Amino acid sequence: MRRRTGWLVSAVAALAVTAGAVTYAVADGDGGPKDLKVPAAESADAGFARDMSVHHQQAVEMAYIVRDATRDEDVRRLAYDIAQTQANQRGMMLGWLELWELPKVSEKPPMAWMGMGDMPAGEDGALMPGMATDTQLGQLREARGKSAEVMFLRLMIAHHKGGVHMAEGCVERCEVGAERRLARGMVAAQQSEIDLMTDMLKERGAKP
Repeated sequence: MRRRTGWLVSAVAALAVTAGAVTYAVADGDGGPKDLKVPAAESADAGFARDMSVHHQQAVEMAYIVRDATRDEDVRRLAYDIAQTQANQRGMMLGWLELWELPKVSEKPPMAWMGMGDMPAGEDGALMPGMATDTQLGQLREARGKSAEVMFLRLMIAHHKGGVHMAEGCVERCEVGAERRLARGMVAAQQSEIDLMTDMLKERGAKP
């Protein structure tokens, strides 16, 4: 079984006050230093950081659920990688919001920064694309063994597809170079995991 190495992305931002405007030093899209004004509260940068933090939190929750529900080492290893990687990325995004002194919750609906704020309200707790419903999470908590593995892999494939869609939206819309690079890393890593999980489902005689 192939083992995916967790993507750990780091970014350094330094606050400075110039001419009464707060700026932060980041790397631009080409990897060079660039000073930018702090993103607006409803910018794509802030929206992505907020929404993907929520999206990641559910992935971490599902990963820990299945880790305790199976003895399969490949699934447990994958779950651990997902939990650690997405927890780290979530901390980074919340850290940016703290650095920018922006609220971690928006009055606008999820995905508004992608022009999808008018999408139907989340059904049964699924607030954004790919997120599992409360009912599905309850079923995953009750499952054990192969049943839990298959359910987790199916839910996480859908979750990753939604995450890839959101990350691609940030690549197109975000202005902070470090955040765009993080989003690109998410796209590559999660697409790789989708391929891996699809193979793992086939090994268990199941389809995505």
